[in-house]
Amino acid sequence: MTGTINTASETGFTALFIRRPVMAFVLNTLIAVAGLAAFYGVEIRELPDVDRAVVTVSTTFEGAAAETVDRELTDTIEGAVARVSGVKSISSSSSFGSSRVTIEFNDGVDLNVAASDVRDAVGRVANQMPDAADPPRIVKADANSDAVMRLAVTSDNMSIQDMTVVVQDQIEDELAAVPGVADVQVYGDRDKIFRIDVDQNKLASLGFTVADLRAALASVAFDSPAGSITTTNQDLIVRTTADVTTPEEFENIIVGGTTRIRDVATVTLGPDVGQTTLRSDGKTGIGIGIIRQAESNTLDISTGVQAAVAKLQENLPKGMSIKITSDDAVFVKGAVHEVEIALGLSVTMVLIVIYVFLLDWRATLIPGLSMPVAMIGTIAAIYLAGFSVNILTLLALVLATGLVVDDAIVVLENIVRRRNEGMGPRAAAVLGAQEVFFAVIATTLTLVAVFVPISFLPGQTGGLFREFGFVLAMSVLLSCVVALTLCPMLASRMLTSASLHHEGGHGIGARIGGALSTAYKRGLHACLDAPWIVLLVAVLFAGTAFTLFGTIRQELTPTEDRAAVLLRISAPQGVSLDYTTQQMQKIERLIQPMRDSGEIRSTFENAGQNGSYNSGFMVMTLAPWNERSRSQQEIMAEISQLTRQVPSVRIFP
Repeated sequence: MTGTINTASETGFTALFIRRPVMAFVLNTLIAVAGLAAFYGVEIRELPDVDRAVVTVSTTFEGAAAETVDRELTDTIEGAVARVSGVKSISSSSSFGSSRVTIEFNDGVDLNVAASDVRDAVGRVANQMPDAADPPRIVKADANSDAVMRLAVTSDNMSIQDMTVVVQDQIEDELAAVPGVADVQVYGDRDKIFRIDVDQNKLASLGFTVADLRAALASVAFDSPAGSITTTNQDLIVRTTADVTTPEEFENIIVGGTTRIRDVATVTLGPDVGQTTLRSDGKTGIGIGIIRQAESNTLDISTGVQAAVAKLQENLPKGMSIKITSDDAVFVKGAVHEVEIALGLSVTMVLIVIYVFLLDWRATLIPGLSMPVAMIGTIAAIYLAGFSVNILTLLALVLATGLVVDDAIVVLENIVRRRNEGMGPRAAAVLGAQEVFFAVIATTLTLVAVFVPISFLPGQTGGLFREFGFVLAMSVLLSCVVALTLCPMLASRMLTSASLHHEGGHGIGARIGGALSTAYKRGLHACLDAPWIVLLVAVLFAGTAFTLFGTIRQELTPTEDRAAVLLRISAPQGVSLDYTTQQMQKIERLIQPMRDSGEIRSTFENAGQNGSYNSGFMVMTLAPWNERSRSQQEIMAEISQLTRQVPSVRIFP
């Protein structure tokens, strides 16, 4: 036997690493270092990237009916973008004064290229659109998608129109420049406008009409080149300007003859008629919704927006503040952290179980070192494949914890068995690893054959689990490499004496192990003596599982506590914006006790959603999970019960 071992030690795969421990150490260190380096560069997100490239073209046509918008704008844009390469589907909606066309592209289409192609296609038909329509806005996202972040701008000493100027001039562009942001939606803004109230009797008595008044106003913003003055030493450009910026200047405009606007009308400067209203934490203000680009990262957007908000707050006028009221990244970070905790617990439990059965800290340390190497190395594989660290890939690592350590335990147990038979450390490591070499390879390839097909599932579900299957397969492959290189080398150096828990030992661990072995032996004999009973029990378990499977609720993802409650409000058709706002304020008063108790941290209320005065939504951000006793679902149930007291509105949680 000794000769056989010596020959194997010279030629075997594992023997090479046992003879050259530095080589085994360097190889596994490279795997671990690659994983650690990749950890700082790999993308972190909630779920794998399954977004398709989506581009939305939005156009405003003030005062136009839905039929006119559909005929003059929507049909024209649809015809133009239909010829763009890679289009999978086109959907559109036309409403009073606005058109929206959403283009979804096939998998693999670059979003930036798709948006550029759509922009070119729309530009070619721009001359076919009405002159009164605003230029189309092209957004690299679905305009109907929910905002990943919501912000509220409020002030104690500024009017809503003054805040609108600040939002348009400073805040909106700064937030839109954050990488990954597709669009910045503004709620509750009101521009400053000059309102001219005409006295029809005075106008008619002076022989003028509204058309005359309109013609006089059309020449107000007069700014045109008037040539230049050239001298020997100078060349001056001359401009003629006649800007009107105050109500008094408007009233001085001549309508005709000696008649001025003040003779037939009253001019005031004030806020425009709002299309939406916004309240945050009981204050009227301006809301901002951050729309995520397709294929972008919510965590990166959150980091960029928070930095932009901190910078903006320093430059805002005194008394004006900007606050983040909701952020989807908070849930993403919390979910990823919870999975990380589960991963740490699973590793700890695996090591405890190994020690309970081996009862040797040296033997336990060997898989304890090999398991992190394989799992950390998997991060490098994730990075090289262009995947991300997300909830599903972390869950794959949790599941792989038991699989990864299997190979190391198989190799280690056989080496320990050989040591208990009296063989030397090096001989036991060589022979023990050789005996299970092909068993470990076969087990690894079998598991890979099971997990790899998951990565090729079709549709969105396949996209979600593509990274899941890849991570499981790579972790098992790396565990095989580590088990056949690092484990035998460590066993040949660390198992310096035979373990004391083998049969015939005198320690407490040996007695427990002997009792378990005896119980297992008796149970196995009983099963072999009554095979039909074993088969019947197995069939009963299988039948029960099959019967209960149909009663289990099936869904893609489980119910989650995202620390936020979203209510959608719908009032009867034809109501005013003020009516919808008043009903939402009633809801605000009903949930005030929850705000006082701290369960609800902030509220974000928008009336007049998508140009409809009878619709709106409320977002209530809840306290962190560890600072409240009730779950999101329990709080939502109470809110649903309270909102039944509000008449004539329908509320959808």
